[in-house]
Amino acid sequence: MILSHVKELLEQAVDKIHTVYPECDIGIYSTGLKRWDTDNKCIVAGIQSAYRNTDGFGNFDLIIVDEAHLIPEKGDGMYRNFLRRMKDHNPELRVIGLTATPYRLTSGPICAPDNILNKICFEVGVKELLQQGFLCPLRSKASRQEIDASGLHVRAGEFIESEVDKLMNTGDLVAQACSEIISYARERKAVIIFCCSIDHAQNVLAHIRKHDSTAEAVFGDTLPSFRAEILERFKAGKIKFLVNVGVLTTGFDAPNIDCVVLLRPTASPGLYYQMVGRGFRLHPDKKDCLVLDFGGNIERHGPVDSIQVEPKADREEPLGKTCPKCREVVPTAAMLCHVCGHSFIKEKAESEEREIGHDAAPAKVAILSGEITDTEYAVQSVRYSVHEKRNAEPGAPRTMKIEYRINMLQSFSEWICPEHGGYVKLKFIRWWRKHAPGCDLPHDAQDAVWLATEGALEWPTHITVRTVSGEKYPKIIGYRYPEKQQDLPSLDEIPF
Repeated sequence: MILSHVKELLEQAVDKIHTVYPECDIGIYSTGLKRWDTDNKCIVAGIQSAYRNTDGFGNFDLIIVDEAHLIPEKGDGMYRNFLRRMKDHNPELRVIGLTATPYRLTSGPICAPDNILNKICFEVGVKELLQQGFLCPLRSKASRQEIDASGLHVRAGEFIESEVDKLMNTGDLVAQACSEIISYARERKAVIIFCCSIDHAQNVLAHIRKHDSTAEAVFGDTLPSFRAEILERFKAGKIKFLVNVGVLTTGFDAPNIDCVVLLRPTASPGLYYQMVGRGFRLHPDKKDCLVLDFGGNIERHGPVDSIQVEPKADREEPLGKTCPKCREVVPTAAMLCHVCGHSFIKEKAESEEREIGHDAAPAKVAILSGEITDTEYAVQSVRYSVHEKRNAEPGAPRTMKIEYRINMLQSFSEWICPEHGGYVKLKFIRWWRKHAPGCDLPHDAQDAVWLATEGALEWPTHITVRTVSGEKYPKIIGYRYPEKQQDLPSLDEIPF
């Protein structure tokens, strides 16, 4: 048996099984699909229908639960009762759970030794699927109008709906958001919009229809025939904007979606993933999917391929920042927007000099982790100093800190290690021979500072800094010198 909770997923399961296993003997048991098959070797069933007929199926050897994160952790819900009764029929029954969100906000992973699902037999991450070409790349932008969700309260792992509606469903905010959606989605073909309430969705739909009369909305109480007709038109490209409230998050399969709009904040990492995940499907007419975040969700939960599940109260800082010029969501530590080139300069200088590489805010987030941004900066000045690690033991090796000043408020630093041993020392030797060709190696950090100050190291005119979303610190990866030093060998070509 393949078990799920909405008829769209049942239909998709039948379709996919027929694709990969055409000769499979498939039956369907679902009141919503008006089929009540029980004798086939494979039954695709809706939990609401199957739950009422546990004695009518006979024995199953295997039950596969789609969207398995919906199995409750404890209690007597439909899934747990149904599986328990089916195991009474066949004590050797095996249960497999499939899900893209294998965790709950309140209790962590759904797979644990004492749970119905107790062992991970296969897993693959978003990053691997993107690299292998099975998922569509995402890019992201945030709203020009920042939303303050700090006053929202959480109940059962999610923001209270009435509070979210009060925050998001105001005339000015809806009008501004719809204007941005229309502008950003000008070149997009299939836009799905997630709202926080039916009233909110109706207001959004009214604004969108002023621009596109084909825009439609679906809700939980939309008549099944109307809903099916709207979804088919959307998948066929006859509807560009599709507004919904909580009905197209789990398993809705429309590969042509090339823009996902989060017009609501959510405290649930699972819901965040499910909404964004609507844009992951591959389609020949799209090269990427644009995620428009109006609820601060990317900054709240982090990259969608490495969502952090720890309680939000434990977070001391946002996981990203928004470019004020083009609204791209970029890593926290990015100094330059990789889309429009906007430079991020702090409004106030820090009271102490900032050591980029040790004390910098981590470069944590974009909609996907691992995104690389290489930025070249002109260097105004360079300063050398001996650096001792905080709380280091007496006699511990020191380093030479090299600080490249970009402007009055911004600098990047690197550390070279003449006093260390092993591989670290070998890296230092390579670095020194590249940057100070013909100069003797310094004996220690103090000697390195003296040689550098005396001219052994020439200031670069430019440095290139790499920021990788999901990694802690930016890294200096390139140097540009005056013309007479342009042809320095690469670091790997320098002998020890």
